[in-house]
Amino acid sequence: MLLIYSHKITHRLKYILNLIFTDVLGVNIELTTDSEYFRKHKGVKLSYTNNPLSDELFFVSRNLLFETGITEQNISVFDYNNNKVFYATGKASALPFDVFAASFYLVSRYEEYLPHIRDEHDRFIAEDSLAYMNGFLDKPVVNIWILWIKELIQKKYPQIVFPERKYEFISTIDIDNAYAYREKGFTRSIGGYLKSLSKLNLFEMAERTKVLLGLQKDPYDTYNFQLEIIKKHRLKTIYFFLLGDYGVNDKNLPIESKKFQSLIKMLGDYAQVGIHPSYGSNKSREQLKKEVERLSKVLHRDITKSRQHFLKLTLPETYRNLIDLDITDDYTMGFASQVGFRASICTAFNFYDLDMELETKLKIHPFAVMEGTLKYYMNVLPEEAMQKIRPLIDEVKAVNGQFISLWHNDTLNGLKLWAGWKEVYEEMVNYAKE
Repeated sequence: MLLIYSHKITHRLKYILNLIFTDVLGVNIELTTDSEYFRKHKGVKLSYTNNPLSDELFFVSRNLLFETGITEQNISVFDYNNNKVFYATGKASALPFDVFAASFYLVSRYEEYLPHIRDEHDRFIAEDSLAYMNGFLDKPVVNIWILWIKELIQKKYPQIVFPERKYEFISTIDIDNAYAYREKGFTRSIGGYLKSLSKLNLFEMAERTKVLLGLQKDPYDTYNFQLEIIKKHRLKTIYFFLLGDYGVNDKNLPIESKKFQSLIKMLGDYAQVGIHPSYGSNKSREQLKKEVERLSKVLHRDITKSRQHFLKLTLPETYRNLIDLDITDDYTMGFASQVGFRASICTAFNFYDLDMELETKLKIHPFAVMEGTLKYYMNVLPEEAMQKIRPLIDEVKAVNGQFISLWHNDTLNGLKLWAGWKEVYEEMVNYAKE
């Protein structure tokens, strides 16, 4: 057990200490404001306050964890131990920065509550993040800092035993559009032909015809390949199905399709399944509720996992809606335009609602890389992709974190725009599973 003293115990302080010590380092903690009780304690202890009380491991505290409300932060990032840190504290502290305040700032996504410009899909922009602007988006710095804390404690108190964490890889696949041509219905199929005709795309018209006649496999039907990978590597996989009403940004199959329902059930036999809340549901709790119920009805079980379509995430509203519908795990935490660690951590953590000053039970699972980010936003060629992916995996392995990738069924066909990306996926899985 680790005893921690602070001059004041707040929701923010309890949240970040539980995350660091209980969730990541796996040790039980006791918090106290009783200085005399703390001084007399003979076991492992540390203080987080303005001045040390005795000979304990001492961390100087800044104000962030003792405040309420959201205010503009004066942050100056500097280098320490070959990594970026901020909230400087000086030499008296075990570390020259407030590691607990800095971790809270990043994990709570404090900056996303502050006034900011949003992109065309109403998303916080990666390039405006503190991590991107200061060159540490590609590092899970919170996990790195936690290892520093662990080493300091072990040096001061050799008797303490920390359980060993294990690195984990999770492959997640979004099903935005289960099939390119199949199961679209008469009206959408005719519309597809007319669209191809207007572009004089005779190849696409011929391809659609062959698929509909059963002479050729649908180009988005990559499910056999996916299952082979799952079985070969015993790969933990999660599928997220888009079940929204048809719209400009929501174009999956109608849930009434029996073959679509069979696909969902079949993949659910080999992997976990979650909801992919539609673009349209982001502003409508009722629409979100309808989509969750659709998936629950198909699978005959409660739906507890989700990832937002287009990675549309507005804090705290998006997460509050999920909590209201009993979603327990969300996988949206990542950027569309840059790879890396949006919350600067590669360990699942509970969402802290800054507006309510409350730790929730919604578990956030950050992902590190999406194939669409590499191709469309970063203009990376398939033969260059592993140069971006491999270092991210190495960073996660170094801290025994959780590496989560995001792919789509249609990008695994190795055809046209996605030629070469099927091989990237295989190489990524091989490297991540080594």
